[in-house]
Amino acid sequence: MNLISNFPPTAELQALDAAHHMHPFTDGAELAAKGARIITRAKGVTLTDSEGEEILDAMAGLWCVNIGYGRDSMAEAAARQMRELPYYNTFFQTSHVPAIELARKLAEIAPGDLNHVFYASGGSDANDTNVRLVRHYWAAKGKPEKKVIISRKNAYHGSTMAGASLGGMTGMHAQGGLPIPDIVHIGQPHWYAEGGDMTPEEFGRARARELKAKIEELGEDKVAAFIAEPIQGAGGVIIPPDSYWPEIQRICDAHAILLIADEVICGFGRTGQMFGSQSYDICPDIMTVAKGLSSGYIPIGASIVCDEVANTVAEAGDFNHGYTYSGHPVACAVALENLRILEDEKLVENVASGTGPYLAEKWRQLAEHPLVGEAVIRGFMGSLALTPDKAARAPFAAETGTIGLIARGHCFENNLVMRHVGDRMIIAPPLILTKSDVDVLIERAVRALDLTLARIKDEGLYR
Repeated sequence: MNLISNFPPTAELQALDAAHHMHPFTDGAELAAKGARIITRAKGVTLTDSEGEEILDAMAGLWCVNIGYGRDSMAEAAARQMRELPYYNTFFQTSHVPAIELARKLAEIAPGDLNHVFYASGGSDANDTNVRLVRHYWAAKGKPEKKVIISRKNAYHGSTMAGASLGGMTGMHAQGGLPIPDIVHIGQPHWYAEGGDMTPEEFGRARARELKAKIEELGEDKVAAFIAEPIQGAGGVIIPPDSYWPEIQRICDAHAILLIADEVICGFGRTGQMFGSQSYDICPDIMTVAKGLSSGYIPIGASIVCDEVANTVAEAGDFNHGYTYSGHPVACAVALENLRILEDEKLVENVASGTGPYLAEKWRQLAEHPLVGEAVIRGFMGSLALTPDKAARAPFAAETGTIGLIARGHCFENNLVMRHVGDRMIIAPPLILTKSDVDVLIERAVRALDLTLARIKDEGLYR
């Protein structure tokens, strides 16, 4: 149901938006000149804008609406909790039922001995927590100098000072004096763009061994943790070679380095298992979760922490860290309902053995398009590498991202939300996607690719 049924005309909304609303990751002047697309309601996998256009959301919002839009039971869970206990904090030896129940549930479904939950409002501040947590842990172990955290180039771990520093995106580092001290980066496992003449297996091992080299360069006594997404999401859906994660795990285990798996995107079914760590047999000491935890219906995030780290921190006295909304009762109640839907409707199984294989088959066929050099997918995360030369895996002569932006525009014009990262096109649809939804997605994607190819040939950019 559209709660704002009598909204102003689109042009008026766009003018108000430009006058008062500062958008994230957006050129404000460019947006003001063009005007924002105003989304007014959503149901299932479909968005509706202020002009009445129906758009297939192949990005699940920002990788998060796993159960799809318009779930009445989610609104009901929030309303019940608001009436009973709309807010209370979990500071000062206080707790409440939703926070307790969600922590128990997360401990139940998380792999290994990840039995403890520190709440946040989203993935960015959960990763801030992780920086504080691992450094406090090593200090409690009598090793306060063990505080460097290693991440990867082109990684995304949030937009806060610590989160953006953990991430390896140079565009973010260029603004705000980032990265903060004691965070360093190694290469990403992006075989298509950086593998050269190596096989994927050779490249995966080589990139993993950069971690060992960096630990040896800095000194094991200085390195606290390594953080990475099982699959790099915002970096372009970079699916690592199969040889990568086993070597990373071996190196962390051999050098007493905590392993943080950022599951903000991969978690809660997107890879075909509940967590991406399970898809790659990773045994993390800490997992960062958010997005799919509530399917984006309400802000919530968390660090799920192993017994050793949690018990050491608990025995060390006060952990002087937390957020006003840590374990917000309404957010916890909504997250619990979201997890119930995921399990009762077997949405993780839909990714693994239902719609997922059909999507994978259709998606990989896009590699036959003359503009596509690679079409890769794992679960409900896929990407297309756009190229003028398939055999050489060559970039375009134009500035990186030029062709991807053109393709994204044609997707929008054809009522498909498909994101671009540089010259890669990516999808991460809701987990409720059906085979008929897949057919629509692929049809619109092909149309957008055809239009992009025609335009860049006309403009001399297909080179």
